[in-house]
Amino acid sequence: MNERAMFLHDVPLDLARERFAGALRAGRARVLTAQTLALDDALDRVTARSVIARLSSPHYHACAMDGIAVVAARTAGARETAPLVLGANEAIVVDTGDPLPDGFDAVIPIELIEPHPDGRFAIRAAVAPFEHVRPVGEDVVATEVVVPALRRLAPADLAACAAAGIAKVDVLRRPRVAVITTGDELVDVTTDAPPPGAILDSNAVLLRACVRMYGGEVAHVARVADDENALAGAVRAALAVSDVVVVNAGSSAGRDDYTARVFARFGEVVVHGVAIRPGHPLALAVARPSGVALLGIPGYPVSAAICADLFLRPLLERLGRFDAPDTREIEVELTRKLFSPLGEDEYVRAVAARVGGRLVATPLRRGAGVITSLSRANVMITIPRFSEGARGGTTVTARALRTLAQIERTLLAVGSHDVALDVLAGRLSADKIELVSAHVGSIAGLVALRQRATHIAGTHVLDPATGTYNEVAVRRYGPREPVALVRLAQREQGLLVVRGNPLGIASLADVVETQARYVNRQADAGTRILLDSLLARGGIAASSISGYGRIEFSHLAVGQLIANGSADVGLAIHAAARAFELDFVPIAWEPYDLALPAALLDDPRIVRLIAVLRESAFRVEVEALGGYDCSRGGEVRIVAPDGVPT
Repeated sequence: MNERAMFLHDVPLDLARERFAGALRAGRARVLTAQTLALDDALDRVTARSVIARLSSPHYHACAMDGIAVVAARTAGARETAPLVLGANEAIVVDTGDPLPDGFDAVIPIELIEPHPDGRFAIRAAVAPFEHVRPVGEDVVATEVVVPALRRLAPADLAACAAAGIAKVDVLRRPRVAVITTGDELVDVTTDAPPPGAILDSNAVLLRACVRMYGGEVAHVARVADDENALAGAVRAALAVSDVVVVNAGSSAGRDDYTARVFARFGEVVVHGVAIRPGHPLALAVARPSGVALLGIPGYPVSAAICADLFLRPLLERLGRFDAPDTREIEVELTRKLFSPLGEDEYVRAVAARVGGRLVATPLRRGAGVITSLSRANVMITIPRFSEGARGGTTVTARALRTLAQIERTLLAVGSHDVALDVLAGRLSADKIELVSAHVGSIAGLVALRQRATHIAGTHVLDPATGTYNEVAVRRYGPREPVALVRLAQREQGLLVVRGNPLGIASLADVVETQARYVNRQADAGTRILLDSLLARGGIAASSISGYGRIEFSHLAVGQLIANGSADVGLAIHAAARAFELDFVPIAWEPYDLALPAALLDDPRIVRLIAVLRESAFRVEVEALGGYDCSRGGEVRIVAPDGVPT
């Protein structure tokens, strides 16, 4: 047998890809290092790690309308047919974006007021506290994840980073690719009058352009004659500076075709000959011990282009964690009702995921200033101007903002907020699993689980009658099927107060006695349920808590309001106190579980999620936040409704 032909086979395309990927995994994996770039230079780059907000956005209570700042309680009773007149000292003229003046808690839009010459204002509508106000952290709260790790940065991501006070981001460097063309007959494309037999090296231009289009960086370029030792020298030099080496021409079995033989000098030839046309003589190898990928691409231009698309593109996308966007339209089922005013097309940002065989979409916050909703969304839903919205459960058309593969890999978690979910999401992103959270409270999350509108419901619901957590709530609000409760962590809840605790608050009774300004959580939140239970146990009326009706939707939002002086105290997890350098008055330890249908335990994404919860690196990272015990992380127990077998 001719030794040049000894490697040439006819391997099916899928098998060739599988063998090549397996050989790359089996060796020392190429890990791209990080580099720090200014935001203006980071478009289309991939985040090396999660981007954490440095500042809240907005970082002050911002007026959301032109009009007057007022005290909401003093506007009670005002209506169109019976205007109320406010004195000059009861209203301050403000513009959109102005800080809300001290002592005021709402804004009345300019179209609902009538100024009097003496400085007073007639108002034709009452407002609620913080109406037409963008509270601190409405968009993002300091210490929250703005953009997850391994996300290809879009314009909205960069804007979200900027709004959170971040000027630079750490991104993966681009995969470095060496392009080597071979052949005695090749001449540079700048040659004015190539002689007969000379061929302009157009493939070098093609392959360099492909590298850049696929997200790589051309790190080395060489042109060598048809000489085995010369080619070996060029490959050796390329290996020192590259993650991928592409050799063009010389991959067949002809007299001057040495590529496969040279590859064998440096490592393992995995495939030589693929059952495709054009492109059959392709050679695929892995250098040892470096793990550098070696591609021998045929010399015919069409063959070179096809092989680059079939093998170089996916290789660079995998190395660089680069997924190209997919803007096609898809059909999604709404998880809840969407209201929309008549007369304008409304674009609603949402997160879509495959749940129970259906592609469901959960709308995100809709404020025009909430830039992070654009960053977190993977679909955009259009509500036509002649519609007043859409009912939950109806199918609507959405434009995909991510690849369909990314959407299919998304895990949706609806329920209680916990900062450890951000850590979990960051860990899962390394496996191309995007965990997206919507903070609606524990009970609302369990209801969403029953409605098959989410994969996971984060929950920490105390049953006051039994003193137990989550199982009673799952049976009461969850689906009529066995549910797995996967332990995320034990966490500590307590009262957050400013450093030094100037009011001397040591209990809920002290909150009442000092008339401290309290900031609460929404009614369905496990933290709210814990508070109400503690109040009942202590014989304290909710109405005696100043600010009991003022609600926020996350622990970090509670901490932010206390840190900036807008509130004095609130019940939240220890990690929120650490995040904002607040003092913490311990109240209780509680389990935080991830509830999911037991049938999902075999889903590869859930298998990986549970594995992460059991990893020591994850536990160390979460416990470093403060107030967590992850020693039982990843434990699974099955809860079934009465009469339903487990």
